[in-house]
Amino acid sequence: MKVRETVPTPDNSTNFNQMPDSALVVGTTLDNLKSAIQGETGASAKYAAYAKAAKEQGYDQIARLFEATSAAEQIHINLEYGLVAEEEPDFVKPTAEAPEAHQSDLNLIDGAKGEIFETSDMYPAFIKVAQEEGKTKAVQVFTRAKLAESVHAERYLAAYNDLDAADDDAFYLCPVCGYIHKGDDFEKCPICFAPKASFRQF
Repeated sequence: MKVRETVPTPDNSTNFNQMPDSALVVGTTLDNLKSAIQGETGASAKYAAYAKAAKEQGYDQIARLFEATSAAEQIHINLEYGLVAEEEPDFVKPTAEAPEAHQSDLNLIDGAKGEIFETSDMYPAFIKVAQEEGKTKAVQVFTRAKLAESVHAERYLAAYNDLDAADDDAFYLCPVCGYIHKGDDFEKCPICFAPKASFRQF
């Protein structure tokens, strides 16, 4: 993902459209925040299980990618939970059971499919409702998650294509928005402009 002159937003970007004929159930922003937390919780648990499977199958770099993405989903959960807690202080975060993991190539495709759904369907719909309701904090949180998820899908597909030609590159996780960079050739996050020094290495 290239760094732009300004932080990307729904107002200065053209890749925030929702897939046509979507079957997604959309509610109020509060409902959507809770739904996002549920989805991200499941994704985080799934990627943790996929990381373990990748290690067992001898794919160290893919294991690190899944670990980074699991941690990225926790960032999204915490941001979304913070907004829910402002309206419902007693809201309890959901939990999720780790699903059965398969071969790493299939796990990568499964992960990419989930991330593509979030970036092309779920979050664009949630952003639109938040804009209509004037929920500017939610717009920002959803926007950062949407953009990060598209990069997660890209990382998964690249790892799938290079499954038998891995390199030693590390992955770097932005602690603000959950963006993941591969390799150390960057200066700041292209989504939220957090500096490289703040990133967590996997």
